[in-house]
Amino acid sequence: MSGAFDDWMKTVQAGSESDLSAYLPAATAVPAKLHEAMRYALLGGGKRVRPLLVYAAGALFDADPATLSRAAAAVEMIHAYSLVHDDMPCMDDDALRRGKPTVHVAYDEATALLVGDALQSQAFLVLSEAGGVPPARQVAMLRLLAHASGSAGMCGGQAIDLDSVGLSLTLEQLERMHQLKTGALLRAAVILGALAGKDLDDAELVALDAYARAIGLAFQVVDDVLDATADSATLGKTAGKDAADNKPTYVSILGLEPSRALAQTLRLDAHAALAPFGDKALRLRELADLIVQRKA
Repeated sequence: MSGAFDDWMKTVQAGSESDLSAYLPAATAVPAKLHEAMRYALLGGGKRVRPLLVYAAGALFDADPATLSRAAAAVEMIHAYSLVHDDMPCMDDDALRRGKPTVHVAYDEATALLVGDALQSQAFLVLSEAGGVPPARQVAMLRLLAHASGSAGMCGGQAIDLDSVGLSLTLEQLERMHQLKTGALLRAAVILGALAGKDLDDAELVALDAYARAIGLAFQVVDDVLDATADSATLGKTAGKDAADNKPTYVSILGLEPSRALAQTLRLDAHAALAPFGDKALRLRELADLIVQRKA
């Protein structure tokens, strides 16, 4: 990665951290325990891949910075809520997230449930207050995030994931699950960033969809590889958990080296999809590289 990309990434990550803190209720506001736990779940950790995608896509169309700030925060709040719920005993039952105890461990299960619910609501509140786009486009952005978060998107993918424990899925079934579970929210980040700049024509939407599909699947393939090869300290979450829980993964279906090769193919697919946007898509290309080449 170039020094310019690293500098840009750090700037966006730091700005997103500041924005997320500003868009949350204060830890001392009533009910203090809930607000403290929301801040614990959302702040001070994570790669902020989704905000990075929002800002990189926004660069394609010189998007309004204030709208990008709210779109990035909203999609990250949805992501954080999904992690809080995913870690609970009734789902993946994990005790470690981003190198610290998960919310239900640090607080309790009831608080974790409410943290997820409240972060989801806060995401739509934050996005609804973006004033830099026409009202019709703002409604389209809210609808996009809702669709990506629900049963036809992330939640649907999680449901399929829970129902697939111990089963032998085909590669097509596994891909469909992850297009929903991981890919839908990554796609939302890309399209939200673009919509912060303009109404998209059909060709622009097709190109961004192809990019988002490639990075969404690549993200999950690399996650599966890392789960099989990295340790918990590196990952910041429990390593080897997919195999221990008998979950179908790209590694369990394809093997380790074919999975790595697939991630590289998807990276090239992502680059190819961005050809219509020329140099303005540089950050999106670099993020595709980051997603595939990351070590945690």
